[in-house]
Amino acid sequence: MNAKLLKPFLWLGTLILVVGLACNFTSSGTPQPETTQAPPQPQETEVVPERTEAPATEAPATEAPDSLAVSSLDGVKNAVIQIEAQGTFVNPDFTVSFNSAGLGSGFIIDPSGIAVTNNHVVTGAALFKVWIGGDTTTTYNARVLGVSECSDLAVIDIEGEGFPYLDWHEGPIGVGLEVFAAGYPLGEPQFTLTKGIVSKEKAGGETSWASVDYVVEHDATINPGNSGGPLVDEDGRVLGVNYRGRETGQYFAIGRDLAVRTIDQLKSGKDLETFGVNGEAFAGEGFSGIWVYSVKSGSPADKAGLTGGDIITTLEDLILSSDGTMSDYCDILRSHSSEDTLDIEVLRYFTQEILAGQINGRNLETAATFEQTFDEQGDVQVDSTGNYTGYQMVTDDYGSIQMEIPNEWTDINGGYWEDSGDTIGAAISASADLDGYNQTWDESGVFFGASDDLAKLGGYVNLLDVRRDAFSDSCKLDGRYDYEDAYYRGKYDLFTNCADSGNAYIVLTAVPIDDSQAFLILVEIQITKESDFDALDRILATFEVIGVLP
Repeated sequence: MNAKLLKPFLWLGTLILVVGLACNFTSSGTPQPETTQAPPQPQETEVVPERTEAPATEAPATEAPDSLAVSSLDGVKNAVIQIEAQGTFVNPDFTVSFNSAGLGSGFIIDPSGIAVTNNHVVTGAALFKVWIGGDTTTTYNARVLGVSECSDLAVIDIEGEGFPYLDWHEGPIGVGLEVFAAGYPLGEPQFTLTKGIVSKEKAGGETSWASVDYVVEHDATINPGNSGGPLVDEDGRVLGVNYRGRETGQYFAIGRDLAVRTIDQLKSGKDLETFGVNGEAFAGEGFSGIWVYSVKSGSPADKAGLTGGDIITTLEDLILSSDGTMSDYCDILRSHSSEDTLDIEVLRYFTQEILAGQINGRNLETAATFEQTFDEQGDVQVDSTGNYTGYQMVTDDYGSIQMEIPNEWTDINGGYWEDSGDTIGAAISASADLDGYNQTWDESGVFFGASDDLAKLGGYVNLLDVRRDAFSDSCKLDGRYDYEDAYYRGKYDLFTNCADSGNAYIVLTAVPIDDSQAFLILVEIQITKESDFDALDRILATFEVIGVLP
């Protein structure tokens, strides 16, 4: 059994927090999937060892009626599709999203309805709805023919026939080539086309959800929802499949040559580079692995006993995702056939178990169990302090804000939010011991404040920068991440090992998504034990401004 699994469990909780809060895939500076879909659900695959992309070659012509082949930029819209995928998956915060619907893009490559998109747009969904050319009056059903988890490509078959389709670009794809990104960004039904150039012929393609040797970098703007849409030339021919972007204005497409070679295999109904897991890599101090969102029924992973919410920590005794990407995981898949027996080790947080078994071999069995908490040095202790008994809704003294907190946090202050004696807003502080929370790093607790006045002075990033200074001397800054829920958007800083305690501290600032409201919120939570992650989930799900702010 991998000794790293017995490192302090706080790091696992912290990683789960990070992945959970960042599940909108827009962490600053990090390449993210450009889709509005909830995280994907993978398919069973047949793995092929080949990985290196061939030099640029002339793409094979599609055998189809010329009258339906798009031959101009104006005609691209007629062959670009919007895809709605509905499915159920387990989130990294251990909540389950039932019948979750996400939207992505794709494009038709054959008049019979064969279309290309990203694996992360469609994999694992129970049903699909397709709209063609921005026409929302006609909805088409579709089925998945094949997927490649590691190459992030999928081929679907749309019901019907006689559709306009796109051909592949012929000739080299060089720096400076004028390109256009087509699709349906932000989940909206309106077709968009943005213009740019190829800025790099061979950019790195390793991400937390895919592993491609190199991809085409360009500057034709794409946004969430563009995933799976085509990157085309001025004649409407496809150079690549858009799949990710950075906030720095860098956008990436899976190049034609890799795409054509992979798609030819997927069209035949053969999956590649997956054993049935829909996963995403993560890494932190002392712990890394592949988070499993869901498992395809009947796949080798399903037969071995894997389930949504598991964390694959090793495959063939190799520790996975130490660099936060799918590289090692996919290299192993590419080095074996789909029938090979692979040793696997899994951490199942729900049941506090470490499981060991094999893909295409011995089913997963319990190798160890644990209930862990931490002493002041962050060392693992056996015999947990247990979960909170329940939660209660609390409001400030003036009925302006509310949130749910653990029943055990009975020391509550709902007075004004004050700064240097001046009232700046509403606030709630809660803990089992507020003095301990305010003065030490060893007591769990929360502060929630909302202010009109602070909104007039600056944005949520400014407030987060100010609060960062208060912790920089005592804590290690793990990073800054995006935050968004149904009502608020903002960012949060994650601090760890404060004053060498092994504990964590989260500082979240945000503003309302509704532009008609103008106030800033600040939420700070100190995490000292495992059950605090449940409290964190409850607080983030319930904090709200409900009245006039003082």
